[in-house]
Amino acid sequence: MLLVAEPVLGPEERAAVMAVLESGWITLGERVRTFERAFAELHGVADAVAVDSCTAGLHLVLKALGIGPGDEVLAPSLTFVATVNAILYVGAEPVLVDIEALQHPLMSIAQAEAKITSRTRAIMLMHYAGHMAERRMWRDLASRHGLLLIEDAAHAVGVAGVGSYGDGSAFSFYGNKNMTTAEGGMVLMHNPEMLERVRQMRGHGMTRSVMQRLVARTPHYDVDMLGYNYRMDEIRGAIGLVQLSRLEAMNTRRAALVAQYRALLARLENRYEGFVVPRPQSGLSAHHIMPILLPVGANRDRTAAEMHLAGVQTTIHYPPVHTLSYYRQRAPGLHLPLTEEFHRRELTLPLHPKMDDSDVELVVNTLENALENAFAPNYG
Repeated sequence: MLLVAEPVLGPEERAAVMAVLESGWITLGERVRTFERAFAELHGVADAVAVDSCTAGLHLVLKALGIGPGDEVLAPSLTFVATVNAILYVGAEPVLVDIEALQHPLMSIAQAEAKITSRTRAIMLMHYAGHMAERRMWRDLASRHGLLLIEDAAHAVGVAGVGSYGDGSAFSFYGNKNMTTAEGGMVLMHNPEMLERVRQMRGHGMTRSVMQRLVARTPHYDVDMLGYNYRMDEIRGAIGLVQLSRLEAMNTRRAALVAQYRALLARLENRYEGFVVPRPQSGLSAHHIMPILLPVGANRDRTAAEMHLAGVQTTIHYPPVHTLSYYRQRAPGLHLPLTEEFHRRELTLPLHPKMDDSDVELVVNTLENALENAFAPNYG
């Protein structure tokens, strides 16, 4: 089976993990700190804070920025539910926004501005598929209305400029991401004092970590804020350092695969009305996933099933948050027509650095064959 996503792990990661195990220090320590500094340097910022997930990172960013009960945060519905869950974690109210267009499935700036109220405190961007939101337009909108700007950068690690224009940003190292530590995340913040607040909150709000107490040769610490258990361990920090060292090469390979996909899929765009290959308006992408929109009337389940039988996995990114049971109960009348249309027709094709050119040809040929039967009635 050709998988939608597959991590690139090898002897370097294995050796890094073994070195941690042999060291006897496996919790938060110097490897995590080295990973933080290296990640910050790669993204052109002064420092970073490693956490145990992107979800935890978003939660801490919102807390550090003082967003809470009574506040509204604009966010896309076309995202993984964690983006919106984090807003509820701090007691704020998510206000879900439609996408710009089927070809450009990031949050619509015009629709976002139309939903700003006196209670709006922040905008939560999500760089869907690794496609960077346009920096200047979103910064201008936030500045005009006095709003905070937060980047959910789970899909966009390694892209030039990502994490640098929001007041805070969070990245994911989950197993299907461009680089992985199995589970894990990273936080960047514009204000260094806010970043230190995140660092303290990730470890129960303690004023000194275990490593700091060891170096200082004193067991004493205080807790002067509400904290959480969101720390990264040394095993993940060690894997992260190896993954980070090859991130540029892996992202470059992803870009080459996407270019090949687009060249081969052009024949389907010409053949089928409504067949769409989304592209970043900004021109910048980490190429995290390879979404396409099937033609109007094509049976997606049948297409996916036939591709699976031919040895090609596909999936869907994502069921819109406002259509999920919990959120539908919170806002039963919400209708986001472009987001809903995108979801009805979206299919995600395999994309990862282990693929070669022949794999892309296989996927496109398999998709083309499956579409021959995708318009037959009464499937399933």
